[in-house]
Amino acid sequence: MDATTAVPASTPPRIPPGPRGLPLLGVALDVQKDVLGWNLRTAMEYGPVVQYRFGPLRSYLVTHPDGLKHVLQDHVKNYTKDHFGYAIIRRIAGNGIFTSEGATWLRQRRLAQPAFHRARISAMGAQMVKAADELSEHWAAAQRSGERRLAVNDMMSLTLRIVGEALLGTDMREEIRAVADSFNTLNEQTVERFRTLRLLPPILPTAYDRTFREARRTLYEVVARIISLRRQRLEDHGDLLSMFMLAKDEETGEQMDDEQLRDEVLTMLLAGHETTANLLSWTWVLLHQNPDAERKLHAELDEVLGGRLPTAEDVPKLVYTRRVLDETLRIYPPIYSLTRKVVADDVVCGYQVRGGSSLYLSPYATHRLPEFWPDPERFDPDRFTPEQVAVRPRYAYFPFLGGPRQCIGNNFALMEGTLILATLAQRHRPRMVEGYTPTPETLLTLRPKGELPVTLSAR
Repeated sequence: MDATTAVPASTPPRIPPGPRGLPLLGVALDVQKDVLGWNLRTAMEYGPVVQYRFGPLRSYLVTHPDGLKHVLQDHVKNYTKDHFGYAIIRRIAGNGIFTSEGATWLRQRRLAQPAFHRARISAMGAQMVKAADELSEHWAAAQRSGERRLAVNDMMSLTLRIVGEALLGTDMREEIRAVADSFNTLNEQTVERFRTLRLLPPILPTAYDRTFREARRTLYEVVARIISLRRQRLEDHGDLLSMFMLAKDEETGEQMDDEQLRDEVLTMLLAGHETTANLLSWTWVLLHQNPDAERKLHAELDEVLGGRLPTAEDVPKLVYTRRVLDETLRIYPPIYSLTRKVVADDVVCGYQVRGGSSLYLSPYATHRLPEFWPDPERFDPDRFTPEQVAVRPRYAYFPFLGGPRQCIGNNFALMEGTLILATLAQRHRPRMVEGYTPTPETLLTLRPKGELPVTLSAR
C-alpha cells in the first residue's frame, strides 16, 4: 500500500501499524533526536495512521488529509487539548484562548472574533508598515557599514512590537528584549520538559526550575503593567484588549478578572509574534536559496508598489508575495507538530484509535507527502495558484490548523507577513553569512537555529 493513501471508510477497522520502539521508552529517544525526520519517515513507511509508544503512552500519528479532516473538523469533540502537552504550555500561557477547552474557549473565541474581522485587521496595516519601515532604516545603516544582523531577532522584535500596538494598544518597545529573553527560556524548557516526560511542575529549588519561574515572573510583570495602564483609561480603542476588558458575561454581567485577562494577553503576545517572526525568517532563507523566486518577488513589488510603501489595500494585488509566504509555510510550518487526547474509541482512515491515547498531527510531514506535493523539498510558490489549490485536499495544507480550532489570527498573520515582506524586500536582500547553514530548531515553533546571521545588500 502507498504509505500516503488513506484506507477506504468501508474497510473494517484495523490496528494501525507502527515502530516497536524500546521497552519502557518506546520511540521517545528517536523523537528527541529528530522529531521532524521521525515524523516524516514514519508517515512514509507506515501510512496514514501510525501507532507507537511514546514512553508508557499509547500514541498515534495521523498525517493523511482525510484523517486530519476527521480529527480537526468532523469529530473535533473527540480530540481535545486535555493532554499533558497542553498542561505544560499552560504553565506559561495559563488558560487562554489557545489552551482552553469547552465553554471557556467558546466564550473567549466569541469575544475575540470581532477584533480579527477583516476590516479591523486592514486598519492595523499602517501600524505594521510603520514598524517595518523603521526596521528598514536600521537595515539600511547595516547595509552601509557591512554590519551583520540577526534576522530571527529582528523579526521577533518587529512582530512583538506590532502585536503590542495593534492587538493590545500598547507600546512595548522598551520591554521587547525582556519579553523575548524570557520567552526564549520558557520556550526551550517547555519543549524539553515535554520530550523528556518531565511532568512535575517547576516548583523545585533547583537552578533549572528557578530559571523557569524567574522568566515567567518577568512575563507576568510586563502583562500586569499593560493591564493596569489600560484599566486607567478604560475605553474602546478598537483593539483586542479593549474588547476583552469591556466584555460582560451575558448571564451574570461579570467582566474578566485580571487573571483571565493576563492569560489572554500572554497568549496573544507569545502566539501572535513567534509564528509570524519564524515565517518571515524562513522566507529570507528560502529567497536567498532560490534566486528565481526572489526575482519574481522583486518584479511584482516593483510593478505594484513602484518604490512606495505598501498599504493594506495593496495586499490583494501582491499575489506572488503571498504565494512566497504560503510556500514557506508549507516547507517550514511554524506549528510543526501538535497533539490531542483521544476521548473515546474511534476509527480514522479505517484504523482503530483507542480512547485515552495521545494523537499527534504533523504539518511538517503532511506538507511533504509526495502524493500531494511532487518534489516536496523544492521551493515553488506556484504550487499555490488557484488551479493548483483547487485539486488538492483541504487538509493537505494546514499551517493554521483547521475546523473550529483554526488559528483565530491567521488573516492577521498573513497580512502582517505580506506587508512586512513587501516593505523590506523592496529595499534589501538579506544574505546568509558565509559558513552559516540554516537548520530547523524544534522549539514550540520551528525557527532557524543560530538566529540567522545575515548581511544586507541593496536591491
